Amino acid sequence: MNFLAHIYLSGDNDLLTIGNFMADGIKGKKYLKYDETIQKGILLHRWIDTYTDSHPIVRQSTKRLHAKYRHYSGVIVDILYDHFLAKNWDSYHATPLDLYVDNFYRMLKANHGLLTPRIQKMMVTMIQQNWLLSYATIEGIETVLYNMSFRIKQRSPIDQATQDLRQHYTLFETEFTTFFEELQTFVMLKRKEFEV
Repeated sequence: MNFLAHIYLSGDNDLLTIGNFMADGIKGKKYLKYDETIQKGILLHRWIDTYTDSHPIVRQSTKRLHAKYRHYSGVIVDILYDHFLAKNWDSYHATPLDLYVDNFYRMLKANHGLLTPRIQKMMVTMIQQNWLLSYATIEGIETVLYNMSFRIKQRSPIDQATQDLRQHYTLFETEFTTFFEELQTFVMLKRKEFEV
């Protein structure tokens, strides 16, 4: 899952959300230096990623892209799934997406000192370009993938993945919807373990 899904799956706890949001850049046991609730957010992120990467429905989605995008197919599917979450946001959350995203950005700014240097730098661009809200449209996803294609070391045509999205739109959306229901159940159980 990509940024929007990780944020959404954190619920209403700011510190859990921060940990989940910035977890990718925190390797191994380095998470132990953070506040306990941020640690839980980092662990939740790892569990979500492991569950997602091994799920048969997600593997169906990535398999459809693998011949063209190879090991980037998983990254692309994460972004496509965020598109379907954003597009169908009203089915998942009572707060409209634009307001939810604004609240998240405000929360990030208020907790700037808790963020990793990488996330502090990235959030400036994220907020300026409003990445999270842009996920709701295919054009927004196209921009995200285009910008990402310049940041990866090995050249890959990931910026063309919206062609595949358009071609298999209903199939990807059905896979996302079924998978995300299962993922939400998994996360709810994990969060109960945390009592957060």
